[in-house]
Amino acid sequence: QVQLVESGGGSVQPGGSLRLSCAASGSIFSINAMGWYRQAPGKERELVATITVGGSTNYADSAKGRFTISRDNAKNTVYLQMSSLKPEDTAVYYCNAEIFIKRLEFLNFWGPGTQVTVSS
Repeated sequence: QVQLVESGGGSVQPGGSLRLSCAASGSIFSINAMGWYRQAPGKERELVATITVGGSTNYADSAKGRFTISRDNAKNTVYLQMSSLKPEDTAVYYCNAEIFIKRLEFLNFWGPGTQVTVSS
C-alpha cells in the first residue's frame, strides 16, 4: 500500500512563510510526478504547483513568484516553500503523486491534507 503524508502546515501571519513536506512510502517502483493542490471551504480543489521526476515545474498564477516547489527523488519527497503568504492562501493543502507500482503501471495518490491558515 502507498501512503502520502504531509507536514509543515500551521497558522501564520500575512507575509510569513511556511514549508510543506510530503513523503511517499510503501510499494513504490518510481514516482513520475508530485504536486500540491489546495481547497478552501466551499471551493473546488485547485492546482498550486507540480514537479516531474525530471524537474519540470508548473505553478498556478497565484503561486508564481511566491512559492517554490522542489523534490528529493531519492527520498520520494516533495516540498513547497511558501513565502509572502496572504489570507487568500488559507486552505487545506493536499499532496498528490503519480506513482508507478511497477514498470508501465501507475496509480494516482492523494495525501490526507494539511491546514494552512494565514491571518492576523
